[in-house]
Amino acid sequence: MPKDYYKILGVEKSATKEEIKKAYKALAKKYHPDISKEEGSAEKFKEINEAAAVLADDQKREQYDRFGTTADQFGQGFQGYDFSDFMSGMGDFGFDFDNIFESFFGGGFGRRRRRGPSRGNDLRYDLEITLEEAAKGAVKHISIPKLAKCSKCNGSGAEADKYIITCPDCGGHGAVQRQQRTPFGIFATTSSCRKCKGSGRFIERECAECDGTGVVRITRKLEIKIPAGAEEGTNLRVTGEGEAGQKGADYGDLYIIIHMKEHELFERQGDDLFMKAKVPFAIAALGGEIEVKTIDGSATLKIPAGTQSNTVFRMRGKGIPYLHGIGHGDQLVEVIIDVPDKLSKKQKELLKEFDRESAVKKGFIGKIFG
Repeated sequence: MPKDYYKILGVEKSATKEEIKKAYKALAKKYHPDISKEEGSAEKFKEINEAAAVLADDQKREQYDRFGTTADQFGQGFQGYDFSDFMSGMGDFGFDFDNIFESFFGGGFGRRRRRGPSRGNDLRYDLEITLEEAAKGAVKHISIPKLAKCSKCNGSGAEADKYIITCPDCGGHGAVQRQQRTPFGIFATTSSCRKCKGSGRFIERECAECDGTGVVRITRKLEIKIPAGAEEGTNLRVTGEGEAGQKGADYGDLYIIIHMKEHELFERQGDDLFMKAKVPFAIAALGGEIEVKTIDGSATLKIPAGTQSNTVFRMRGKGIPYLHGIGHGDQLVEVIIDVPDKLSKKQKELLKEFDRESAVKKGFIGKIFG
């Protein structure tokens, strides 16, 4: 039974090309096998592309509307496009639907160009740094295992350049054409050349070092500069330090993902630093100064008379440098009044006298020592 392509895309038979394009985009994103966890998503994805390929082509759509099928489907199912090729070019989560639309809706569907070597894979490295390194910047040395261009064949995969020839099966086009006789006449379909895998070139004698792959596995040592102000999740891109591409194609990139170690004293809040500091009872009552630690040393903090516990003071410019700007965050200091747990007899008498002078019946001191 012929497939209902309109039903597959969820559009009416009168849908415009723009409506078909919109429906396809939503469904393709939903069912792409690299994203969807649903069972059978790969087959569903292929079916969606099959429907779009027909309904986006005016000639095929007219034929489908009249006969319920297209000329290149008689007897062998949909053969107008190599979907395994289509999906392999989309990559992991990085596929570009605009390029796909161009092939479907821009009049280029069904025409095949020779496929060039694929760019190398991007790599990810998770790097943990301290708060001090984030505040001042740092240089870290890392080792990355990866695929690199074979030095013997310079990534070509051939023992020598003379052994790289035009593919005899496709004549260098990267695609082969098949003709099929149907009730409407002879129709031609095009698919990727199996011998050269769409590259148009064939290697007669492979490089012994890399077995014709053009790449070898190495461990690359790198020096990574961590900018001052880096924070959890900061992404540093190192261009060209990913894996080597196919047959001499460009390298991918390396992405360094920054993670922060927990600090024993400071808690980071954006570009600000938060800490707690104990203040002697006498200084809290009478006022004075205390020394507090900062990320790069220490500083003096003035405590006004009558300061209460849990008061937060802001020390301007004592925080983390701005990653994308000039200046620093602040340091926030929450003071905790340090009430002595042991007092001499004289100290107790003086405090009781202070409590009486304050004319506060059963006041703070009285509650503790009364």
